Amino acid sequence: MTEPLLTTKGLSVIFGGLSALTGLDLSIRKREILALIGPNGAGKTTAFNAITGSVKPSAGSVIFRGKDITGWSPPRVARFGIARTFQQIRLYSDLTVIENVMVAGHSSIRYSFVEAIAGVGRFTTDERRIREQAEHLLEVTGLIDVAKEKAQFLPYGNQRKLEMARALALDPLLLLLDEPVAGMNPIETIEFGELLGRLRQELNLTTCLIEHDMGFVMDICEKLKVLDHGLPIAFGTPDEIRSDRRVIAAYLGEG
Repeated sequence: MTEPLLTTKGLSVIFGGLSALTGLDLSIRKREILALIGPNGAGKTTAFNAITGSVKPSAGSVIFRGKDITGWSPPRVARFGIARTFQQIRLYSDLTVIENVMVAGHSSIRYSFVEAIAGVGRFTTDERRIREQAEHLLEVTGLIDVAKEKAQFLPYGNQRKLEMARALALDPLLLLLDEPVAGMNPIETIEFGELLGRLRQELNLTTCLIEHDMGFVMDICEKLKVLDHGLPIAFGTPDEIRSDRRVIAAYLGEG
């Protein structure tokens, strides 16, 4: 069996003496789609924040691509191959769809300030590459027909897809999605699940997501990790999680 792409060992986060996350052991393999689930306040977003460097872990480690990245800054983590989206959509509403993706792609520019002002040298090459990459990602995500529209005028489901296209412009190996289908209607949710499947096939993408839509999660994920009050309580396939008494109790109460 191949080595995991990402592993966390005993990952813990304490805020003001309160444990937001305790002892998270997580293993994600290449091209896997895995979910972190649990009730509100379970520590799921805290786990993402600790993995990506938005918060500093109080204990434990994050190993990615065989390297310890614990405590790295978010930009360094992103450059090393982990991109993420957030619960609240973060788009440049006054920019067009393709401009939003190109802005994200500029993290990989090589040209100098002088070349940019003069519009010569590496500037021309990099800008062409970034536009071509953006067009490809819009093709993959099904947004190429609205490339010139302002982001603020897109339907909600397409705004979510655009947010993911922006993350993909960082050329990640691992994509972390925080409640990607929250607020979507059933048709949008189905389309988004199909998109994740295509991304795995076409881009060899590995995905970890946080989501409260259990039907969506059970349909597209191979494995699920369940948290409750910051503590990992279960791990397994959708069928195993459905029948786990600890999970049922966490969601529905002991009664």
